[in-house]
Amino acid sequence: MMRLDAVDVSRGGRTILQGVSASLEPGRIHAVIGPNGAGKTTLLRALFADLPLATGQIELGRLRLGPGRPGAALKAWRHAFAYMPQDSAADVAMTVLEVVVLGRLGRLQFHVDDETLHDAMARLEDCGIAALANRSIGSLSGGQRQMAMFAQVLMREPAAMLLDEPVSALDLKHQIALLDLVRRETRAKGWVTVVVLHDLNLACQYADTLLVVADGTLRACGPPRSLVTADLIGAVYGVEVEILHDRGGSPMVQPLGNVRRSCSSPQKEPQK
Repeated sequence: MMRLDAVDVSRGGRTILQGVSASLEPGRIHAVIGPNGAGKTTLLRALFADLPLATGQIELGRLRLGPGRPGAALKAWRHAFAYMPQDSAADVAMTVLEVVVLGRLGRLQFHVDDETLHDAMARLEDCGIAALANRSIGSLSGGQRQMAMFAQVLMREPAAMLLDEPVSALDLKHQIALLDLVRRETRAKGWVTVVVLHDLNLACQYADTLLVVADGTLRACGPPRSLVTADLIGAVYGVEVEILHDRGGSPMVQPLGNVRRSCSSPQKEPQK
């Protein structure tokens, strides 16, 4: 279980996130949605301790993270996470297989054993890119590189997985393949998975819980079927929508093309 208790994050004297509290269960996918500049990436970076907490506390099992944590505790905290940032650029002279093997960096010795290589190839096979194992990571397309970086994430065997826009460079087929894999591994391994998604329909289809972030606050949190309404989406995104449902009962957001005039322009999130 991961718990966030009144978490605030500030940068440059400005509060980016304020008063975020939530309980995130293992074995479930928690999708963070919200407009540009709302604080979604900031939330993931705070969970990973890439940005310090101004106030509040985050718990993951027996681990605790609060303001001003010492270096040793920070290392132990990050060891429990696999974090895939939105920018998956990898401008290094390494093969895809070597990049995936780095997912075990904390346990690697001078010689990479056969078991580690076997596991890395299995992760590439899971992601459908085993044929690219000996290609240079820099030669891949954006979508292929995104799948390779996700294979690296799977190699880490974390307690919690943080994914920032993992399907942004993928076509529809590979979006579904990756999110199916995220769901399967999350269920099987009992991970606490937090994923930022801009596609509201994918979020509704794959998430067990939605965290709706707007203006640096957690506006709503709950299952998509009970949470997603035209009023909520309209208030958060400033657009008129209709909520339909697929044959499985998941909500589908249909924009009606009308922008609410009262909606202010989103502020740009601070650069990473």
